[in-house]
Amino acid sequence: MRLRRMTVLWLMRPNRITRWKETVVRIFVTGASGWIGSAVVPELIGAGHQVLGLARSGATAQAVADMGADVLRGDLTDAAVLQAGALDSDGVIHLAYEHALGQIGGAQTDASAVSAFTAALAGTGKPMVITGATLTTPGRPATEQDEFVPQGPIAARITNMQTALAAAQRDVRSCLVMIPRSAHGQGERHGFIPQLIRRARAEGVSGYIGDGTNRWPAVHVKDAATLYRLAVERAPAGAVLHAVGDEGVAVREIAEAIGRGLNLPAKSLPADEFGLPLSALLGVDMPASSTLTQELLDWKPTRPGLIEDIEQGHYFV
Repeated sequence: MRLRRMTVLWLMRPNRITRWKETVVRIFVTGASGWIGSAVVPELIGAGHQVLGLARSGATAQAVADMGADVLRGDLTDAAVLQAGALDSDGVIHLAYEHALGQIGGAQTDASAVSAFTAALAGTGKPMVITGATLTTPGRPATEQDEFVPQGPIAARITNMQTALAAAQRDVRSCLVMIPRSAHGQGERHGFIPQLIRRARAEGVSGYIGDGTNRWPAVHVKDAATLYRLAVERAPAGAVLHAVGDEGVAVREIAEAIGRGLNLPAKSLPADEFGLPLSALLGVDMPASSTLTQELLDWKPTRPGLIEDIEQGHYFV
């Protein structure tokens, strides 16, 4: 099944979108204490919105409260809690994903969450912003207009993204924010750049695969947070948005920047030395464009690019 974009569905309702923006709105955010969520919540509050953050533990609840948000205790496996959060809010930003459940379990849990949000928001015209990942388009940068084809190891997640977009047909202002391979910034500890740094420290070399000319898209986490805010405020239903600052950074450049930060050499290594999932990602060319997103929402990435961010040194402290 292929799903085409449905951006006209919300553009036909400009008066409703204006009324929504004129009031202080309350946004339900899953993954509020996570890496991207901890940038999105302050961005929303700073723009005058109220935030209700999902938290599954006392520690995450405290982190959400410390950012100035209200707390709803629960997790993605509890559809009743998710629906209650959505019903108690003026829109949803869904950032959380249960990676610990594996590809199948994580995708199934995510599908249930999208279904719960859709059921709660159906007929309201309220926004539902779902997180995806930029895809790979052989021979060129991926764009917002590329069709989704559920295949490969992330087929189930692509199906979930299709389901989220289809919620626009039920009068939900649903859209996708597609995050690139690296959402970087000060404080990142668990993404691909920290993984590469830990591996380089352990092995004494900053490695890449092949000639290292294949590219990763990237975005500063605070630029991504701004896009999430713009998406929930005024993205049209059915929109696919690319949170991409750097269209494509050569993996060799990333390895060399890490090598400079650690005073280690950068060199090509066999793919099997990296293990999964790094070996599967380091050797693939996966640039992505955000031109249409920038035009649609007047979003302009302004923070440091990936190489500049690595060279600031905070990753090595």
